[in-house]
Amino acid sequence: MTAALNGKRIAFLATDGVEEVEYVQPREAVENAGATVELVSLKPGTIQSFNHLDQSKTYDVDVTADKADAAGYDALVLPGGVANPDFLRGDPDAVRFVKAFFDAGKPVGVICHGPWTLIEADVVRGRRITSWPTLRTDLTNAGATWVDEECVTDGNLTSSRNPDDLPAFCQKITQTFAA
Repeated sequence: MTAALNGKRIAFLATDGVEEVEYVQPREAVENAGATVELVSLKPGTIQSFNHLDQSKTYDVDVTADKADAAGYDALVLPGGVANPDFLRGDPDAVRFVKAFFDAGKPVGVICHGPWTLIEADVVRGRRITSWPTLRTDLTNAGATWVDEECVTDGNLTSSRNPDDLPAFCQKITQTFAA
């Protein structure tokens, strides 16, 4: 995966409660492929990641969602964690930022509980998607077709279920972001 993403700028939208491995591994994958990555969040400063229910490391925020412009990015990644997407879906600027990627047809990768923010942005209707199993009803009620598969791509959207799926997810988003 060398230089496939040179010149690409990728946004990672996350806040406190993000599952650390779901932020770190995809970020490393796209950076190793040559992309420039920015962490977009709800507030300036740092965000607190988690390893399941235990606090882990903090990460510096590059730009806040109220100032971020999807037009300046080539793709978006939404890591999971339980609290992270719940906070994001409650923030109008974060939801607007996510929706703008879909309106522009740009590639988006989402894992675990991340689709909660997609539901709020009303971008899953008619799509085939996977997630953490407890989001099945939420996604189905939002008009998506939920499937229990390691990695699913439907148009510009790539989704995975959980940290066990990260190798396939990272490989797939790197490929789709390069196209």
